Amino acid sequence: MAHSTGLRLGAASARMNGLRALEAVLREWPGFRLFTALALDEARGVRRRIHSSDPAGWPLGGEKPLRSGDAYHTALVLERRARLVEGREAIAAAFPDHALILALGCECAVNLPVRQAGRVLGALNLLDRAGAYAAADLPRLQTVADGAATLLLAEAAMR
Repeated sequence: MAHSTGLRLGAASARMNGLRALEAVLREWPGFRLFTALALDEARGVRRRIHSSDPAGWPLGGEKPLRSGDAYHTALVLERRARLVEGREAIAAAFPDHALILALGCECAVNLPVRQAGRVLGALNLLDRAGAYAAADLPRLQTVADGAATLLLAEAAMR
């Protein structure tokens, strides 16, 4: 299945550039109401938004501090693994901007580290309705995220 996702990404890349192509593929599967990509800047201690499917609500260039010990940082950066956040209460506990997220009707989120050569370069974040994502989706989604490393590096370099 990851192979067909890669083929669709290649075809989409021929029509669009970088993370916009990835957005188009992810819109087909698994779908989302909000998709963002963040570049990790450990030197400055921040995650910087380099792509957003909703730039009015989640603008490019927005930054969030890296908080050592929080669940996002622990899962994605330290453990280099995907994180599934399910339910209104979990969304409220996980995201400082939960009111905006819940207002979109998003009650489920997947945060995926973008990994290359043992390093975490950033993250892909997908948010959608309750039950939109399941633990069984994480391996396939992680394959897509890791395949996006070059896109993330290129986009981050342009910003």
